[in-house]
Amino acid sequence: MKFKSLVALSLMAISSISMAATTKGINYQSPYCGCCKEWVKHMEVNGFEIEVVYEKNITPVKIDLGIRPEYASCHTAKIEGYSFEGHVPAEDIKRFIESNPKRMIGLAVPGMPMGSPGMDYNGEKHPYEVLAFDKNGKTMVWARHNQ
Repeated sequence: MKFKSLVALSLMAISSISMAATTKGINYQSPYCGCCKEWVKHMEVNGFEIEVVYEKNITPVKIDLGIRPEYASCHTAKIEGYSFEGHVPAEDIKRFIESNPKRMIGLAVPGMPMGSPGMDYNGEKHPYEVLAFDKNGKTMVWARHNQ
């Protein structure tokens, strides 16, 4: 009987640890976009809990979150106080959040490059960069994929 109680307590502890490790965020997207939904699935598989907010006109949200037109894609997320534009891989977002940058306000994958999370079609993979950006629009390359 004591063994069962110990196992139950262990499972509850593991469950609460894994729940605490979940990073929550909001993704703003068109109600008609399939690749946005696929990106959200990618994020959830990688330990994020993403609330989806459907917007017919997402431009005001992008402006409010500091996304410049040259970095634009089809969806915009707010996670841990940072902005994430487009098909940014979950691993890059995790690394960015863990680094706790002071100057940079987010990451962006401009456009919709094939082979980025949510843009997986027919195994086609185009090279792309993930850009870190600050509130003044200055960028640096954060990561490169499919090189």
